[in-house]
Amino acid sequence: MSAEPTPEGPPVSRGAEASLRKVDWWGFPALLKERDLKTYRPKALDDRIRRERTRNEARLLVDARRLGVRTPLIYDIDLPRHRLTLEELPGPTLRQLLEDPNVPPDDLPVAVRAFGHALGVLHAGSIAHGDLTSSNVLFPEGARGAPAFLDLSMGTRSPGLEELGIDLHLVEEDLKALSARSDALVRAFHEGYTDGNPVGAKDVRARAKVIRGRVRYA
Repeated sequence: MSAEPTPEGPPVSRGAEASLRKVDWWGFPALLKERDLKTYRPKALDDRIRRERTRNEARLLVDARRLGVRTPLIYDIDLPRHRLTLEELPGPTLRQLLEDPNVPPDDLPVAVRAFGHALGVLHAGSIAHGDLTSSNVLFPEGARGAPAFLDLSMGTRSPGLEELGIDLHLVEEDLKALSARSDALVRAFHEGYTDGNPVGAKDVRARAKVIRGRVRYA
């Protein structure tokens, strides 16, 4: 039976599918992620979808850690209520690093390269993130530490080339939107990605280029 975490306040964020709330888990700071009820779906279907997505996210978080890619620890799974209790990791997101004028400029390529390497390892291990933005990557030890991936709820096991290319495309577009040094940072990201996924990187980068062209001329 799941122990009940103690809420500490209102949701810290709310996405299209779920809310995150700070909780205390046996003395450890944690986040309670709960998938929201969708009243426009039949109740039985909604319950099944939320349960399957909760289970899928938990599996991907564990699988990523087995590959050596850091993700929050799972403290508890409550499938009937579509909840995950997750480790609350400290540190800035990649977006916060890119937008912080006090971060030493030399630290940013290091962070982005490490991010690229971690994504390459994830892809080489047959996992696509599915919603990869600079807000879903955290640096618990700072810009020169290893990144941690958050929110794999839209992730895919054994993805096709299209899913991998979309991950890469989203990162490239994010870096270009957030930094005046985007060309150098994209190069650093690709270097890290190729190191992490030496066999598949060329094909994934080619697919990301195709996706970028489709988006541009849509």
